Amino acid sequence: MEYFTEENSIVRRIWGRGDTILFIFAGASAEFALNKAVDWLYYTGRLPSDPLGRLFSTVAYARKIVFAEKQAAHNAIDAMAAIHSGVEQTRGYSIPDWAYRDVLFMLIDYSVRSFEVLERKLTVAEKEDVFSVFYRVGARMGLKGLPVNYTEWEVMRTHHLEEDLQYSSYTANLFKQYNKHLGFLRYKLLLEVQMLLVPQHVKALLGFKRLIIIKPLVSFYRLSRKFKFDWLLKAALLPPLYRKEILALDTY
Repeated sequence: MEYFTEENSIVRRIWGRGDTILFIFAGASAEFALNKAVDWLYYTGRLPSDPLGRLFSTVAYARKIVFAEKQAAHNAIDAMAAIHSGVEQTRGYSIPDWAYRDVLFMLIDYSVRSFEVLERKLTVAEKEDVFSVFYRVGARMGLKGLPVNYTEWEVMRTHHLEEDLQYSSYTANLFKQYNKHLGFLRYKLLLEVQMLLVPQHVKALLGFKRLIIIKPLVSFYRLSRKFKFDWLLKAALLPPLYRKEILALDTY
């Protein structure tokens, strides 16, 4: 059987741990809020009304693609493209290509950043592997102007960060919704993880200036993994409604 992502791919390890996935989407949730095309995520009303539910539906879709047999992954990508096309038709104009690329670029970047925070530095070949998997997702969706390798992606990523982000009323509202749905302590933890992960330009736009206090906690968490105590920390920190879903993400 041919899989979309090879069985020895580092991407399977990255996306096979619930905590790494949570870090990926913590970083992405900060940057999503700044994107100049974030109004598209508000159009259906699903994101501001249920940001956590939207998060986990996106997680499920991404994991389905990463771990699926090749044809099943293609079917999932095609279905995702069809959903976006339907929203575009309803609204009356198209989501810009750069907005699609931004989402793809975030998945690449935060996959690398999250794994390196929680595990170890990736090799150049492993970073190319991460790029290759998500490049094939973008190519299947028919996205235009994609970079051809990780080095070219790094250049384009920097350009996109500088050109496609801004602080807006959507940004303020989305963070307000994060706070509302997570509660005070979990929201503060989200901010800490975001400050640890996001690029400097994102930090500047969001006004992240204070020292990050979560770094020692990450070291402790790494240790708890070795002794299989990490599930206790997850149970304490995760919203009860989504606890089972997140714990079920661990396959590695």
